[in-house]
Amino acid sequence: MTTELIHRDASGLAELIRDRKVSSVEVVRAHLDRIEAADPKVNAIVTLADGALEAAKAADAALAAGVAVGPLHGVPFTAKDSFDTAGVLTQRGSPIFAGRVPDRDATSVARLKRAGAILLAKTNLPEFSYSTESDNLLTGRTNNPWNLGRTPGGSSGGESAAIAAGMSPLGLGSDLAISVRGPAAHTGIAALKPTHGRIPMTGVWPRAPRRDWHVGPMARTVRDLALAYALLSGPDGADGLASVPREFDAGLGTSPDRPVRVGWLVDSGLGPIDPEVAATVRDAAEALRSAGAEVDAVDIPALERDNPLDLFYRQHVMEVRPAFREATAGHEDRMGRVSKHMLAGPDTPLHDYVLAEQGVERLRDAFAAYFQRYDILLLPVLPVPAHGHGAARLTVDGRTVNAAHIQTATVPFNLTGLPALSLRFGTSGEGLPIGVQLAAGWHCESTVLHTASLLESLSPVRDQHPAM
Repeated sequence: MTTELIHRDASGLAELIRDRKVSSVEVVRAHLDRIEAADPKVNAIVTLADGALEAAKAADAALAAGVAVGPLHGVPFTAKDSFDTAGVLTQRGSPIFAGRVPDRDATSVARLKRAGAILLAKTNLPEFSYSTESDNLLTGRTNNPWNLGRTPGGSSGGESAAIAAGMSPLGLGSDLAISVRGPAAHTGIAALKPTHGRIPMTGVWPRAPRRDWHVGPMARTVRDLALAYALLSGPDGADGLASVPREFDAGLGTSPDRPVRVGWLVDSGLGPIDPEVAATVRDAAEALRSAGAEVDAVDIPALERDNPLDLFYRQHVMEVRPAFREATAGHEDRMGRVSKHMLAGPDTPLHDYVLAEQGVERLRDAFAAYFQRYDILLLPVLPVPAHGHGAARLTVDGRTVNAAHIQTATVPFNLTGLPALSLRFGTSGEGLPIGVQLAAGWHCESTVLHTASLLESLSPVRDQHPAM
């Protein structure tokens, strides 16, 4: 029963608990036991939340008393350690914040709790969430449960590894350029980066500059992403960029009177892509075609004209430096390598910064035109399956590139604020998960979730878990 529980999705666990087929205590204890057994190898969990079993007992008592319950009643969840959690350590992957205990929950944490979910633990991340590998000076390095010598990605790598390894059914991550979708692809789970501003950043650090940061759910199934998104979205009166009403927009592509229109690409400015990754994207396109979607190979010339990763670095790094300088002042001896590197570099010249801003505007225009013709863009999440720890360079399809290339296919949707989702659809020759990415027009989360759910039902790798 324990094995069955740790591989169930959150929606399934909630149904079992509501139907009194299993207790919340049994579910929470199963995940705590799994953490005890698996985490010494994976190192995804940095702090256990006090009182999870007591909260589970209270959840069971409420059901027994006939109290009306929320959609995640009694289900455990985890949160990246950049999310404030009242009374629970939130150390942001840095010795500078060691021992920090917030007195309030982040908005997203509070919303899951209001839906009946129980905070189980906090998960590992790079210092300040600024790396594509989840390693820091305070809580160490997280390993990929599919292969401990490979990275689970970053910055939400602890969250992805915990869910993939059966330590959590549902989690909260944040995404700046890759940080929920990349780790999801590395570890074979699912993750959604909604339209910018859909989920408030209140209580998540860093949040400056907020125009690139997103909160996103991470889970085992697309239906869990949809449920979590519906619970998490909407303004909170504190984050001024989270201003879109909570209504779940049906979007394009879900109408029964025409097929979903899908364009797919594996090049068009993305740089080198591993042949197995490219083949997985093509397989996903063919699967959607076989299910009745209208599918075309496409290109987006703006991705070739303006390198999105270059635009991101010229724009974002300069904007985040004031927050980093303030947080680290007087503590420079406790900073990690990435933070030191970010602060040591020169500021972007104003002229180049303006050119980068104009490049982002061209990308937005190009995607606006694309989504007039298509409902979905299907493309890789990552150029390669999970790579080894600490890689500074990657060899991709015979070409050697900087490790930052790992973000090439994800960062365009942070710069433009478009919703994008990562979903496993393949397996590499080494037995590692391969994901595909689906993006949709602004505020069309239901379109991407609808299409992802269809693709998930066609997946040749459903219900596969790491053997550990």
